[in-house]
Amino acid sequence: MNVYDEAHNLEKAIKESEEYRQYNAAQQKLKANPDLDKMMQDFRQKQMAVQAKQMMGEEVNEEMMGAIQNLYGIIQQDPMAAEYLQCEMRFSLMMQDVYKILGDVVGIGNQEA
Repeated sequence: MNVYDEAHNLEKAIKESEEYRQYNAAQQKLKANPDLDKMMQDFRQKQMAVQAKQMMGEEVNEEMMGAIQNLYGIIQQDPMAAEYLQCEMRFSLMMQDVYKILGDVVGIGNQEA
């Protein structure tokens, strides 16, 4: 068994998965709507800024969290955006499972405290 061949098989399996196909289709629809795409990008930037602060041990103020929650609420009201977020979540969960399986091989993530 060649590891590189298996990695390419995994790539193919991911691209053929229902999760990826739905996510990709939802992403293409989103990109066809520039206003909604821009709103989603703005949401992602704010979300990443909060995550970066949290990872650095900084406190995230209520104003910042409120702005993200408000933007998320607005985005969720658009059916196309809601579909995109649902597809993204399903794809992300699948990828997390794949990363966990790969991490288990080298002992990442299964260390006990």
